[in-house]
Amino acid sequence: MEEKEDQTPKIDLKEEKKREVDLNALFPGKSYDLNHLFPDEGTKKLLHDLKRNKRDIERFINNLHSEEE
Repeated sequence: MEEKEDQTPKIDLKEEKKREVDLNALFPGKSYDLNHLFPDEGTKKLLHDLKRNKRDIERFINNLHSEEE
C-alpha cells in the first residue's frame, strides 16, 4: 500500500498577498493609516469579518422591516 504525501494545499506568495485585507480601503475617510495601526493579519481579518457581518445584519433588519409593511 502506498503512503499518501501530506496533502496540505500550497499557496504561493502572490495568492497570499491577494488575500491581505486593506483596512484603509475597507474603512475609507480616515486621516490615519489603519494598516499601520493594525499590522497583525489576524486583527485585519477580524475587522474585515466584523464589517461584513455588520452589513449582513443591516440587510437582515431591512428585510424584516420591509416584510412588516
